[in-house]
Amino acid sequence: MNRLTTPWGDLDLARFPEQPRDTLRAWDAADEYLLRHLAEAEAEAAVADDAAVGAEAAVAVGAGVDLSGNVVVVGDRWGALATALAAHRPVQITDSYLTQRATHVNLLRNGIDTDAVRLLSARDTPPERIDVLLIRVPKSLSLLEDQLHRLAPAVHRGTVVVGTGKVTEIHTSTLRLFEQILGPTRTSLAVKKARLIFCAPAAEHARSRATAGAWPISYTVPEGAGTGSGLTVVNHAGIFCAERLDIGTRFFLRNLPAHRGPEHVVDLGCGNGVVGTAVATANPQARLTFIDESFSAVASAEATYAENVGTGSAAEFVVGDGLATVAAGSADLVLNNPPFHSHQATTDATAFRMFTGSREALRPGGELWVVGNRHLGYHTKLRRLFGNCDVMASDPKFVVLRAVRR
Repeated sequence: MNRLTTPWGDLDLARFPEQPRDTLRAWDAADEYLLRHLAEAEAEAAVADDAAVGAEAAVAVGAGVDLSGNVVVVGDRWGALATALAAHRPVQITDSYLTQRATHVNLLRNGIDTDAVRLLSARDTPPERIDVLLIRVPKSLSLLEDQLHRLAPAVHRGTVVVGTGKVTEIHTSTLRLFEQILGPTRTSLAVKKARLIFCAPAAEHARSRATAGAWPISYTVPEGAGTGSGLTVVNHAGIFCAERLDIGTRFFLRNLPAHRGPEHVVDLGCGNGVVGTAVATANPQARLTFIDESFSAVASAEATYAENVGTGSAAEFVVGDGLATVAAGSADLVLNNPPFHSHQATTDATAFRMFTGSREALRPGGELWVVGNRHLGYHTKLRRLFGNCDVMASDPKFVVLRAVRR
């Protein structure tokens, strides 16, 4: 189940953190399609080179791919691509802390030196030159746009650019972004419901017009959002509902606990940080910790907090795996709007881990407040973990739940 067969050998891969009885794989057909294409194209490049055509000329006519240059892998889900290509010492660029951890662990479990892959976040400065650019198409079109803008200056006319994704992830708008920012773009035939994107970078002067991205953006929370009304929200690319306040968060903001005095509040899965920032403005004595596994989310939360509260107040911003860095029994209040998707898979595994971590982090009498869609049935899991769960607010779509650490 966890063995990925690649043209360079089999790999033992897992998601991070590895869950008991987890049936979700650390790769899919899109990853397999890309790796198979690279192996075939690399062999073609080698044949062309032997024939004195030269690798660069081979690439120019689409005859092959030379992986001996600077290889950059963007949007790798769980490190499958970077691990498979480790012999070529790629740079991995991801917005996910969990992807970085998964890559590190998967390298170790396959006996590969962890230094073989250079790990960069989406907020880091990308390499100055890219010879092979491999992009796993993200769910967020804005994140793809921002990534392409950031990478465009490092791409040259000889760069091989190949994207991959499930058929349902690649749209006309996806191809348009590649075309507008990098150069002429085409797609492959679909194989096992996956597709490849081939892009031929235009000349540097043609791409220079498209290297200035629009992110981050900001907006003001409209009235009717409780303590969040009037706050300025700052969003980097890829944040959920980046251009407006989503209805679940709006409902949560209208029904936050009205606590006062010094307390440690954790905004878990903080996104752009509007929930924690609303608490900070309502209770200036509170000490806030913002946590998310997305580098861009934490950067957004820090910017949102600074815009509304200032930089001199007590707040900590953590990119990490849930509440792993929060001391047991140190939190008075945890606020959580858990995700129920892991890329394209629907799962409550992340929510359950957040609830379990919250119980450990809360002091006796501390409270976990959760907002979620009614149909997700979070109350069942909370009662099992905490021994109690109260409905604090509800409407036809959402429910706000409270569980108290006994």
